[in-house]
Amino acid sequence: MNRIAQCISDIGVVPVIKLNAPARNAAPLAKALTAGGVPIAEVTFRTDGANLAIQIMKETCPDMIVGAGTVLTPAQIDLALAAGAQFIVTPGFDTELVHYCQTKNIPIFPGCTTPTDYHAALKCGLEVLKFFPAEQSGGLAKIQAMHAPFPMIKVMPTGGISLDNLKKYLCSPAVAACGGSYMVTSDLIDHQAWDKITDLCKQSVKIVKEARANG
Repeated sequence: MNRIAQCISDIGVVPVIKLNAPARNAAPLAKALTAGGVPIAEVTFRTDGANLAIQIMKETCPDMIVGAGTVLTPAQIDLALAAGAQFIVTPGFDTELVHYCQTKNIPIFPGCTTPTDYHAALKCGLEVLKFFPAEQSGGLAKIQAMHAPFPMIKVMPTGGISLDNLKKYLCSPAVAACGGSYMVTSDLIDHQAWDKITDLCKQSVKIVKEARANG
């Protein structure tokens, strides 16, 4: 497991963020996440200005681990890298994007949910994958089943993760960390509910610790 993947695993939960107004909200959001004990963010390229958000978050909280999500093209990888992104997440497995990231020496976590995906990722030398969309693809039962033939691979389930099922996922030896938007919903961000975001992060950290203690 590379250094970034290990840091992500140590934190245990990755906020998956869609920012509509990065110039206004990226800095206070970074502070809110860090204050809650979750110094990490996956900023999705589902809105314009994702690269600006990454840049602002890194400038505001330099020790944060900030990556780019929903990346679909090499051009977006270049934008993310120029902004200071430390990892790339793609919704599916794309060999071209995996190889491109490897030439740039940046970790990539592609979305994978099938044995074919896992096998292709393994051939590319990947050890940590994004299991997306988690709940819709069979959830923990599917992850556990996939872990039997691929025990060398760990996953970051994303999609349908909440405070209610976070511990269940994190207790699995197949899971490195969980991605979720429940603590950074568009409603919370747009209403600048920074204290609420910090509180949700603290609740998440508590669950991570409980899961790891029981694991």
